[in-house]
Amino acid sequence: MTKKDILKIVDHTLLAQTSIWEEIKEILDDGIKFETASACIPPSFVKRAKEYVRESLSICTVIGFPNGYNTIDVKVFETEEAIRNGADEIDMVINIGNLKEKKYDSILNEIKSIHKACNGKLLKVIIETCLLTEEEKIKMCEIVTESGAEYIKTSTGFSISGATLEDVSLMKKYVGKNVKIKAAGGISSFEDAEKFIEAGANRLGTSRLIKIMKS
Repeated sequence: MTKKDILKIVDHTLLAQTSIWEEIKEILDDGIKFETASACIPPSFVKRAKEYVRESLSICTVIGFPNGYNTIDVKVFETEEAIRNGADEIDMVINIGNLKEKKYDSILNEIKSIHKACNGKLLKVIIETCLLTEEEKIKMCEIVTESGAEYIKTSTGFSISGATLEDVSLMKKYVGKNVKIKAAGGISSFEDAEKFIEAGANRLGTSRLIKIMKS
């Protein structure tokens, strides 16, 4: 794959707590220039960002981020507001405690509720693989497949580690054929990106590849 091909499946990401509009604007400008799949930014910037880029770039934002332990109603409201404000894609964090307690019906209900609130826009389900056992990862592949969500995503990038090739390979083995995979967290080079794509990733969450292009 060429670098341009890889960038077309990148969610160019800035989710730092200290983010200001000028930094977000740079992410948006770079996303347009390098034709990334989207720019993934905090919810508070979505409306302004969409007004700025219009149809030149897809806007992705995060829900229940980064810990995932908000109530379902709060996550649904967050999602509805993000869609109203112009978000094209939603990356939500599951309730990891519910997974640990094997409350699978609750997790499925949450994902379905948020997917419905997406109103046809893409939903990516972050399962935070670094905190899960292999059994839990496999179970989440099954739940996400049943939920109708378009993507399963490895990581927030805010926990103890990010995506691994092993986790992406595991997801590829156990998700349904209609579910795509997003790898995020720690993808620092085009060589890394190619390895994740070969392992089964359909989308990559990173800001480092654009930094390489600009260096």
